[in-house]
Amino acid sequence: MNLVFKALSDPSRRRVLQLLRKGPMSAGELAEHFPVSKPTMSAHFSVLQQAGLIDAEKLGRTIYYRLKMSVLEDALLSFAHTLGWSMKSPERERPHAGNNLQKRSAFNKEA
Repeated sequence: MNLVFKALSDPSRRRVLQLLRKGPMSAGELAEHFPVSKPTMSAHFSVLQQAGLIDAEKLGRTIYYRLKMSVLEDALLSFAHTLGWSMKSPERERPHAGNNLQKRSAFNKEA
């Protein structure tokens, strides 16, 4: 999980993931979206690969990258669980939320 969040900490890497949501892209196609050198982009791709967020496939001289959404989903779910969050709806999570709202409203009317 640490590698995933390290990878997500950089805005350029987050942008790469956004671009790959549309489908696989070559390294050159991705690099066109950034005003940085090819070695810098390669470093970003490496970090994303180490985190397991993208796959690379070499066809001839071209490397194509693909998003691995399941890894990102798993990391976010794990993070949510470490904070004690569940994937239940807010109504199920806090069954008395409506009652608290009514109590607050009554309190504000008395004040």
